[in-house]
Parts: sequence; structure tokens; C-alpha cells
Amino acid sequence: MSLGKTDTLVVGGGQAGIALSEHLGKNNVPHLILEKHRTAEAWRTGRWDALVANGPAWHDRFPGLEFTGDNPDAFVSKDRVAEYLVEYAEMVNAPIREGVEVLKAERMPGEGCFRVETSQGIVEARRIVAATGAFQHPSIPPIVPESASVGQLHSFHYKNPSQLAEGAVMVVGAGSSGAQIADELNRAGRKVFLSVGSHDRPPRRYRGRDFVWWLGVLGLWDLAAAEPGTEHVTISVSGAYGGHTMDFRRLANEGVTLVGLTRSFENGVLSFADDRRRNIAAGDANYMRLLDLADAYVERTGLDLPEEPGAREPFADPDCLTNPIGSIEFAREGISTIIWATGFRQDFGWIKADAFDDKGAPIHQRGVSIEPDIYFLGLPWQSRRGSTFLWGVWHDAKYIADQIATQRAYADYDGEAAIIMSAAE
Repeated sequence: MSLGKTDTLVVGGGQAGIALSEHLGKNNVPHLILEKHRTAEAWRTGRWDALVANGPAWHDRFPGLEFTGDNPDAFVSKDRVAEYLVEYAEMVNAPIREGVEVLKAERMPGEGCFRVETSQGIVEARRIVAATGAFQHPSIPPIVPESASVGQLHSFHYKNPSQLAEGAVMVVGAGSSGAQIADELNRAGRKVFLSVGSHDRPPRRYRGRDFVWWLGVLGLWDLAAAEPGTEHVTISVSGAYGGHTMDFRRLANEGVTLVGLTRSFENGVLSFADDRRRNIAAGDANYMRLLDLADAYVERTGLDLPEEPGAREPFADPDCLTNPIGSIEFAREGISTIIWATGFRQDFGWIKADAFDDKGAPIHQRGVSIEPDIYFLGLPWQSRRGSTFLWGVWHDAKYIADQIATQRAYADYDGEAAIIMSAAE
């Protein structure tokens, strides 16, 4: 069965694919978007029930549409984000075909196009954009065997506290997802252990402005690359419960037990690195550095923003920091569940082209592959720090669409412009 031909095939109907569709449409580029589930499916089912956006509504959106009916300073629910993306797709007339999974794409030698196999038939496309984003396949490190007498799930599949078996919970990973899930479980009365690795920890608000505003005016959203050694450092921030700074000392003083980076498992005992104090201190330093930059900005510009000395007063060190725990025996602590908030892995195995490094990561420049006519969108740090955020992917999508339009213009050139008439004629 054939699904026809198109100039540009966009694989993925989430925020990246929808943003790209807007810009392709403005450039009059014929295109088709294939989404294996529903539009914005990850926001619908790939998040826990109580998740809200990590940035306020005025900021975490596409430029062309506000969150109508929502307080601009609110952190909207995951379902509202999904609704917003569907509204935006309809507004820009994005040609999305849902329920079509792309299985393989390979170049057809001498024909100037790709043959793309899908669950619904064949598509021929002049070029391909992988807009599948940064969160494709949940990744769980091979530390605790499946045969262990404890339930294990990735944060992608966590929904709410009632979903879990009774007992204590071990949360591994202290980025935004892990920290928020640990907080939610603790508020629900569960005994919670939280494994804390390297992380950045910005203030939720400072001197009356949200941290997303501070990153904007300080130019930090537009950083082109992470500092060496920080490429995989997570950010811990939360919009839950009205939005608050994710302070691990506060969590611990409220009942969460902090441990270091998870290392190994043997005979029912999970062991940790002796680094939890160092990791917490590094997060504190990141927090203080942003406060310093903000204060310097206010002094330099003369903005009338109230001082906030209380923001520099730390919570007291909890017992789990002063008396560290090097290992936990699951049976003794009554741990019934491990939630792995350990990120995702990308999988571009369906693209049969020499466009990847030895680890399977795309080789690209701002999403433009080294392999002609292949593009990527939604990658972390694709062009800047903000590339995986709604507004960031929108700007990256514009760049990709402009590159495609440029290539189409070159392809349309017929050679006539190179004929220079002589002055005598």
C-alpha cells in the first residue's frame, strides 16, 4: 500500500513536529507529519497524573498562541499542555496522520528521494526530519536485576502514589522528575529514599521574578553549549504546588532520606557512592551563582526589584547529610518499589544512513545532518540551552525550515541566471 509522495516527511507529531509544520507552511514546503500514537501523546500518557509544566504559561509556549483562559504566571497541567499543542496544530493546519509508525527510511539511489516504510504502507519523501525529540525510550541502568523481590518502573510509567505497592519507595535520580515524584510520594505519607547525583538547582523565583525570566535577561537560555563536564547534569526545578525552589535539605527535613549516587545491588542491598554532600554542595553553588548574577544585573540596570536576603539562608542540614547512609537493605527498610528517574535514550535505528556516531547519536550542525536531506529536531542543546523547551524548539524549527526552503530554491534553479548578456547586446 502506498501513502503517496511528499517533499518533506516529518516523523513525530509532538511539539517539535508541530512547530516545524508552522514554519514549513510559511515557506510553502509540502510536507506530511506521521505520528505513531496521537498528537502530543507523550504529554498525555508519558507523564504522571499531577505533573505541571516546569515554566509559567507566559514563557513555556509557542510565540503564536497564548494559553487562553489560564493565568500567565500559572504552571499548567500536562493535559492542558497536550490540549494547547492540539490547538496549535489545528491553528497552523499541520498535516498530521496519527497512528502511523515509521519503521525504516532509506535512500533510493539515483532517484533523489527516500523510501519510507510505515505501519500503514510506503511513503516517498525528498527529505526527512526526525522530530522525535529527546525523550524516546525510558532508560533504566542494569543495577537491580528483574528477579529481585522489588517492583521497578521508570518515571515515564509512574502515575500516582496509589499505583504502587504498599511500602517504602526508592527514587533514583534527582532531576526535576525524580525530585518532584519523591516530593509527591512523601506528601502522600510514603517513606521515601532519594538517590541524588549531579544537578543544577535554580531558584524558582528571586526578587519577584521567575527563574526563566532571569535566564532570559542574563542570556543563559541562549548558551550554545554546556560547560565541559556538565553535559549530563540534570536540572531540578518544580512548578508543582504553585511553584517552589527544589531544595533537597527542605525535602530531607520533611521526611525524605537522601543518599548518594546509586552504584550497585547485591543480596537485597543497594549501595551508594559517598558523594551526596558533594552533589548537594554543587547544587547549592549553582543556586547561589544565579542569585549573584541576578543581583549584579539589578545593580547594573537599576531595576526596582526588592532585595530578598532570605533566599540565601539555607535550611538546616538534615541527619541524612550529617550521618550518611552508604547502603540500604530493602527488606529491613520495607522498600517495595524502585522508581528510576534516570532519563531516556534516543533511537534513530530506523534511519538507514551514515549520519550517526559510534554511539548512535546524530552528527549534525543545529539539526542539519552531515547526510544530505536528513534533519533532526528536538535534540538537547540542538542550538542552545533552551532547545528542548516549547519556545526553544520553535526557534530551532524555524532554522530547519529555512534550511529546507533554501535547498528547495537551489534545486529549482535552472541555470538561466548564469547567462550574462554582453553590454553590446
